[in-house]
Formats: sequence, C-alpha cells, structure tokens
Amino acid sequence: MLGAYLQGQATEFLRSLRRHGESGAAGGTAADAARTLRRAARRISGTLHTFRPLLDAEWSDELRPELAWLSGTLAQEHACADRLVRLTEALHRLTSAASGSTGALPQQAAGGSATATTLALGAAKAAALLDRQLTLARTRAHSAALQSLGSPRFHAVADRVAVLASEVPLATGGVALPKLAGEAESRLAEAVTALHHTGGRLPTPYNPDADAPWHHVRLLLRLHRYAQEVLPGADRAPVRLTAAAHALNTHRDAAEAAAAAAHAARTPRIAPATAYALGVLHADQRHQVEAARNAFGKAWQRETVGTP
Repeated sequence: MLGAYLQGQATEFLRSLRRHGESGAAGGTAADAARTLRRAARRISGTLHTFRPLLDAEWSDELRPELAWLSGTLAQEHACADRLVRLTEALHRLTSAASGSTGALPQQAAGGSATATTLALGAAKAAALLDRQLTLARTRAHSAALQSLGSPRFHAVADRVAVLASEVPLATGGVALPKLAGEAESRLAEAVTALHHTGGRLPTPYNPDADAPWHHVRLLLRLHRYAQEVLPGADRAPVRLTAAAHALNTHRDAAEAAAAAAHAARTPRIAPATAYALGVLHADQRHQVEAARNAFGKAWQRETVGTP
C-alpha cells in the first residue's frame, strides 16, 4: 500500500512537471501545474517522513529535504499573490466599515469621522505601497522558481522521483502501517494539547512569537492527513479534517499578512495617514489570527468528541 501510494504521487509529480513544461513559464495552466507539482512533492516528502522505518533510510533522508526545498520554492510566488489580494480586500472592508457602510472597525481603529477620514486618506497609499512591495516579492519568487526548475539540483530531484514512480526502495521487515500512522496522529494530538497549556486561554493575538506552535500544528496535521491517505479506506479522513486544516491555513495566511503590513509600515518617510492605515490593517489581520485559532479549536473539538 505504501509503495502504491508513493508511486501514484510520483506519477502525479511527473505528469505535472510535463504539463508545466508544455504550458510555458506563465499563464493559468502553468500555475495549475506548479500547484499540482507542489501538492505531489509535499505528499511524497510527508510520507517519507512518517513511514521512514519502512523505507531505505539513506534514500529517504536524501530525497525528503530536496522535495521540501522544491515545494517551498514553488509556493512563494503563489503566497505573495494571495497575500496581496487578502490585504487589498481587507483595506477595502476596513475603509467601508469606517465610513459606516458595513460592520465596525476593530476597537483600535474606532474613533468617529476623524478616524474614517484619516483611514480613507491613508488606505489608498497603503494599498499602493503593499502592491509595490508584494509585486516585487512575487516577481523575485517567480524568477527564483524558474531558476530552480532549470537547476541541476531540481533535475536530480526529478530523476529520483522518476525512479520512484517505478520502484519504491522499501526496507526489509519494518513496522505496520497503522502503527506509524497512529504515531503521527499522537504527535499531532500532543502538539494541540500544548497550544492550550495556559489553562485554556489562547495566546494573545498581538504576539507573533506565539504563532510558531500553531504553524507546527498545521504541519503535523498535514502529515496526519497524508498518513491517512495511505491507509486502506482512509480516504474519508481528509474530509473530516477539512475544517481544522482550513482554520490553520487561514491562521498562517493572516499571520503572514499581518507581518507584511507591519513591514510596510516600517518603510522610511511614509505619510502618517499611510502608517495609520497600515496599523489598522495589521490589527485587523491579528484579529483574524485569533478568529482562526478559535475556529480551529471548535473544529478540533468536533473531531475529538465525534460530534457532527
């Protein structure tokens, strides 16, 4: 079962790579192919990690970090584009709220007409600044991805995956698949429990240092989901965990968006109104971080107790 799963993901990797090459360096087809390529690379890497005792250790330890490098490199361009969309939409929502057309601002941004005027004045320039910074970052990420896909390092990875598609270097003997998958689930459960070591209170949403344990849980949840995919009849597990995974992905996106707003606010010689708008934007995204943490807690509780 493990061999068949890895061969299937390796085949998907190679198919996506061929589609990417045929579509050229740009366009929607290339982006879709790169996304599928990342997906396959993540699954192969995660599976090699979880089921390492069942595989040739030296081979697995060499390939896994290379796949992680590839996946991370290809993800940067997509992340920059999504971050810009997220921040632009948030600025529009906040300025609309300040003008009284919808909802209400976070507490830090409340303050009547003067607040609305200041935010409106700064929002346009803040959006332009974010667009310049994130578009530049996206361009650099795109260039880095293209350079990586043409590098000897990538071709070495692709060659290994091509071999994997036809032959999986399994170890002799080993541990049962369910046991290793269960260990991955246990590591996830322990990490989730550690999130609430403060007596059930969630960490303050304005402490970026508290984000790291949540990012770690997101990666462990991903490993757990991939492990479940390997097991027979476990294809329903990702559906059951979708809400929890979505909440943690939102947490990551909001945390990174808040960091981007804070970085833009540190730009030298920007107007006070622009800095104010970026501060409001940062506060909004940190509130989104807190909301995502709460959403994950509810989703995880449903998973634990088995409620609909």
